Amino acid sequence: MEKLITRKEAAKILGISIATLDAARQNGLISYVQYVPNGCVYFTDAALQEYVAKCTKRAKPADNNLTYRKQHRPKKK
Repeated sequence: MEKLITRKEAAKILGISIATLDAARQNGLISYVQYVPNGCVYFTDAALQEYVAKCTKRAKPADNNLTYRKQHRPKKK
């Protein structure tokens, strides 16, 4: 049987607050274990990894034409 992780430990592992973890659980973004209704909530390592995979976004390729400065236009005379 896989080791069960408490809410506090899971939040620390993920680097988020317990409130954020609870919101993710209530929105169905992360799987959890709860033996009795209104009882303690536990997570598995696999559930944490799955949550991280869901929240991971792919980086977009850099656009080489973008600059931080505005293009200089010659003054009209």
